[in-house]
Amino acid sequence: MTNDTAFIRELADLAPIIPVLVVEDVAHAVPLAEALVRGGLPVLEVTLRTEAALDVIAAMATVKGARVGAGTLVTKDDVTAAIAAGSTFGVTPGSPAALIDACLAANLPLLPGAATATEAMTLQARGFEVLKFFPAEAAGGIKTLKGLGGPLAGISFCPTGGVSASNAVDYLALPNVVCAGGSWIAPLDLVNAEKWDEIEARARVAAALPRG
Repeated sequence: MTNDTAFIRELADLAPIIPVLVVEDVAHAVPLAEALVRGGLPVLEVTLRTEAALDVIAAMATVKGARVGAGTLVTKDDVTAAIAAGSTFGVTPGSPAALIDACLAANLPLLPGAATATEAMTLQARGFEVLKFFPAEAAGGIKTLKGLGGPLAGISFCPTGGVSASNAVDYLALPNVVCAGGSWIAPLDLVNAEKWDEIEARARVAAALPRG
């Protein structure tokens, strides 16, 4: 069993924002991924919240430059299906031991979810150094991350959940934040309307955000 922290750090370094994607129609997968990659956001989290999600991952995995992962992993079966679809990493909203065990057993590089110091410390003890802080705003947002930064200096976070165009720069300014996840880059209404140019423009703005 492995925990590829170096791979997750490499992904985090590629862009300041990871688009969190909900896609209902597989026909949208390739043009959406192409727009995001052109805009400078190559790391894509496709949430397993739609029936099309696994097919979307498989289609996006064919796009040059895209690094596609599966979000909302909650069961062992999710992990197996995500890997079969071509996911190169996984993201979990929380980190029950059985789910973490399944990801490690499958050698799936993972961004595991944590919302408290205890959860973060438990994951750190298992070798994870880059965690998803979720749900970021509901869990205290920037104040909580600042508070965790002192005692948990060895842990980096990717806050997701309530991160937006208006507050992303404040999250990214924190020394323990390596990137952030957000759905505002490619919201479902723009995807369904096939507004690829607008999505690319949003991606370019997000890709240029400064990091602390």
